Amino acid sequence: MTGEITLPRLYPILDASCFADDRALFHFAEELLAAGVILLQYRNKQGSARQMLSHARELRRIAGNRVRLIMNDRADLCLAADFDGVHVGQDDLAPEAVRRIVGNRLWVGVSTHNPEQLREVEQADADYVAIGPVFVTSSKANPDPVVGLDGVRSARSITRKPLVAIGGITRANARSVIDAGADSVAVISDLLRDPRHAVEEFHRVLG
Repeated sequence: MTGEITLPRLYPILDASCFADDRALFHFAEELLAAGVILLQYRNKQGSARQMLSHARELRRIAGNRVRLIMNDRADLCLAADFDGVHVGQDDLAPEAVRRIVGNRLWVGVSTHNPEQLREVEQADADYVAIGPVFVTSSKANPDPVVGLDGVRSARSITRKPLVAIGGITRANARSVIDAGADSVAVISDLLRDPRHAVEEFHRVLG
């Protein structure tokens, strides 16, 4: 994408594994939207492509044009569901390959976990970069080593791209992550209980 993008302070991630069924997942999404979320990533590590596409198309219907929707990992499903971007990890397609699939109009984000990966992404065709896990997280079975606030500060010194911090971020520590240099915080677990209230509190904390 040409030109620097602007990320909202709060970047919720909708992880399908956190919900008992589709109804609960879509209700959660509706609560986030009602609270004013404008960027949302859909993540489903266990589901089939058919299930992911079904979820994604329903999320697009629910969100309309109010929210920028990001697909985790799958550039093909991003296009099929009319999402607004794709986010890939270190074991997924390279940013340049993703860009060839989705074109220049959609956002491409990349996860990193250390300075070497950050430096690579800084030179790549990605719109934003994520760093983490900042704190201990329960949302991944085999998480990378915790980078801490110093890791966020280091990331900020390496990259000029918009920076998303992820991993164990809560209402209690989110402000410190922004103060360390992140433009946005990605959150999963701390939104699950009473999501509308949680989003409102995040917005208040993050300013």
